[in-house]
Amino acid sequence: MTDERLKPVSSLRRAMIRPELGAICGVILVFAFFLMVAGDSGMFAPAGFQNWLVVSAQFAIIAVGACLLMIAGEFDLSVGSMIGFAGVITAILTVQWGWPAWLAILVTFAICVGLGAINGLLVIRTGLPSFIVTLAFLYILRGLTIWLSILTTRQTIIGGVREAAEGDWLAALFGGVIFKGFFRWLGEIGLLETFARGARAGQPVVEGVPMLIVWALGLIIFGHWLLSRTRFGNWVFASGGDAQAARYVGVPVNRVKVLMFMFTAFCATVFAMCQVMEFGSAAADRGLLKEFEAIICVVIGGALLTGGYGSVIGAALGALIFGVVQQGLFFAGAESSLFRVFLGTILILAVIMNTYIRRLITGER
Repeated sequence: MTDERLKPVSSLRRAMIRPELGAICGVILVFAFFLMVAGDSGMFAPAGFQNWLVVSAQFAIIAVGACLLMIAGEFDLSVGSMIGFAGVITAILTVQWGWPAWLAILVTFAICVGLGAINGLLVIRTGLPSFIVTLAFLYILRGLTIWLSILTTRQTIIGGVREAAEGDWLAALFGGVIFKGFFRWLGEIGLLETFARGARAGQPVVEGVPMLIVWALGLIIFGHWLLSRTRFGNWVFASGGDAQAARYVGVPVNRVKVLMFMFTAFCATVFAMCQVMEFGSAAADRGLLKEFEAIICVVIGGALLTGGYGSVIGAALGALIFGVVQQGLFFAGAESSLFRVFLGTILILAVIMNTYIRRLITGER
């Protein structure tokens, strides 16, 4: 008698149950569509290419954290509020209190990661659904952000961050670009388009690689390595798949979940720091709805809403789809509000596909 656990699985079935399958199909369809409707609009020229890559990187940074947390079986709806909160805290410390930018950034990370730990501990200690706990923190952090901003500056937008952080070694890791010399060389030899007139005549239209993209790539690589190459990654899957069974075999489920809440807060703070350094200001309303966009990216990437299954690469592909669609609508001359229509539609389709995949895996009918 053949052991059913050793039953051979066809290559097609293995491919069909990969979490990234839906996202890969989505990427192909989205690129094919915009190549047809906006191919000659500059969307795929170097400057346009950078535009949608930057937007995709924004989605990817928060999607990586959300992905790991969802695979562990939890949600964090306070991500968007955390982005606004982190930006305002950094601005207050640097602009209003005169702290060095590097110290303000480190303190902001410590505060936000600590708040992530509080989220996780509340979920573990109270037994409440993470949906409820983090929904409460969504409102708490948003209200606290507005109150602190008005209390210290009497306005909800705090400028002057770029000037206060100029020349700071740590701030440079969140703003600016790298590989300027390489891109300048590409422009000189004619491989990259350059400006024909104006103050930037002769300079490449793409100055370099923005740090936002560097952070996104770094977090994607780290998240994929953590899930697929480490024991801790197995613990994450086990914690989300069946927490009680995982505890029976010695998995520290509570610690895993708290650490994932902390990592999600870390990713939100990275997003906030890049945003503050890019715009040179902080605003109390930034990050609005970002938590839902991150979750949709993860769902598109194949993660199950019930936990225990998913892929960081899939979440990154979901972020790429979002970035291409958002900028593609602009290049195609379409109404930008249609992006929200796309979000809702793609969420329904992704959940339907995820349900089908779950049934393939579990054998449910």
